[in-house]
Amino acid sequence: MSIFSYDIDFTTTLDLLLIPVCIVLAALAAGVIADRLVRRYINRHLSVEESTWKYVFVRSMHGVPIFFSFIIGLYWAIDAVEISPTLTKLFSYLLFTSNVLIITRVIARTVDGIVTMYFERSGKNLPKTTLLNGILIGVIYAMGILVILQYYGVSIAPILTAAGVGGMAVALALQETLANIFAGLHLILSKQLRLGDYIKLSSGEEGRVTDITWRFTTIIPVGASNTIVIPNKTIAGANITNYSLPSKQINISVPIGVSYDSDLSLVERVTVETAKEVLSRVDKSVIANPLVRFTDFGESSIDFVVVLQSSLFDHQGLIKHEFIKALTERYRKEGIDMPYPIRTIIQEQEIKE
Repeated sequence: MSIFSYDIDFTTTLDLLLIPVCIVLAALAAGVIADRLVRRYINRHLSVEESTWKYVFVRSMHGVPIFFSFIIGLYWAIDAVEISPTLTKLFSYLLFTSNVLIITRVIARTVDGIVTMYFERSGKNLPKTTLLNGILIGVIYAMGILVILQYYGVSIAPILTAAGVGGMAVALALQETLANIFAGLHLILSKQLRLGDYIKLSSGEEGRVTDITWRFTTIIPVGASNTIVIPNKTIAGANITNYSLPSKQINISVPIGVSYDSDLSLVERVTVETAKEVLSRVDKSVIANPLVRFTDFGESSIDFVVVLQSSLFDHQGLIKHEFIKALTERYRKEGIDMPYPIRTIIQEQEIKE
């Protein structure tokens, strides 16, 4: 074969590849432009429309236009080239699979963001947990896989039947795990336990809820750096005191006693003033005024209770600490005595004759 024929074949090959390459490059350029527009929209509306479904959808599209446009361009390029039907069908399957997975990913991220936005707007303090997030993403991706299998010509009915039979076997083998999963869902959907709530179980464990996973709920006690991990079914079956429901504010009772010689009006005024001063320093979010309620005539003192409010359960320890210090100092300045019980023990001695 002559050099001239080689030149003709090379030129023909270039002519055949020119159109597909141009299609791919044009689609890729369009994808880059679309992705830049998406990023520009996200940066401009970050603080204004962050809690809208439109912003959530656009944010879930970040990075997708480039890959999606490349796949579409590649599909058109293959269609423009005359290749064997087998290869064409194979490429169409691969491209369809890629597109479905991209769309599934966008839908999963959008639904996840919208659900999170809904709970934040409703004030129920239930952002996405590991459990809720995993279930949503798992269901959406499972639907995407079923769509792909349907496109391949695979019958879904036998798969669903086998999944049902296999699910029964798995349910019997993983009873404890499934019990924890459904208990976790119950805790989330019942809205009686939310992320950030401070709880105390009847078994004695207490702390702030940090996450609800497939099997466990994690809590961190006040002032501790360690995490307590509790199975979901244990929490679902326990008596729980939620210090964050119906309101995060809690009342703190501090018992005090003063001598019988004290002016009770002065005691009440000084105590309330001191409590207000401490709350203004330690917890400025408190609105309710402190209260003084005399309760009992004790053995050596007139007893009463000071009721202070705390905006969070975590603040009560510091509020008590500062209040007791400040009140002791103020009572000493005002001459108010806080007596302590004194008992004299008389021991009789036997007289020996």
